[in-house]
Amino acid sequence: MKQELRNAFGKVFLTIEVDARNRWVHVNWTGYLTADNIRTGAAAYTAALQRAGFSCVLNDTREVVASWGHSLDWVLGDWAPTAVRAGLRHFAMVTVPDTLAGSTAADFYTNLTAFRAEVFDDMEEARNWLRSHSLSRGLR
Repeated sequence: MKQELRNAFGKVFLTIEVDARNRWVHVNWTGYLTADNIRTGAAAYTAALQRAGFSCVLNDTREVVASWGHSLDWVLGDWAPTAVRAGLRHFAMVTVPDTLAGSTAADFYTNLTAFRAEVFDDMEEARNWLRSHSLSRGLR
C-alpha cells in the first residue's frame, strides 16, 4: 500500500510504501521540507514500520531541494529514540552528495547513535546493504 502525505499547497512531500518482499519501509521525500513536514512524515513512516513489524527503512532524500538542518536536533533527540521503540534497527539513507540535503544527511549520520544507519548516493547499493539486514532478520 502506498501512502502520500501532502503539504499545505497540496504537493506530495512524502511517499511511504511498505515493501513486504524486502521487509522494509521505503520512504521518498520530495521538495522543500518544513519542520512540520518532517515531524508529520517521520511519525507516519515510523507507525508504518511498527505496524509491519519490520526493522529497516529505505529513506530516499534525492528529491529534497534544501537543507533540513532546521529539524536535525529533533530528528536525533526525539524521533530516533521513538523509532527504535517502534522497531527500527537499520536505516539506509540515499542522498545526492554535495547538496544542502546531502550535507544534512552527513550531519545526521555523524551524530546518530540510536540505530545503525548508512548514507548512500546509489540506490542499488543502499538496497543491497539493507537487504543484508532485513531479509536475514526475517528468517530468524
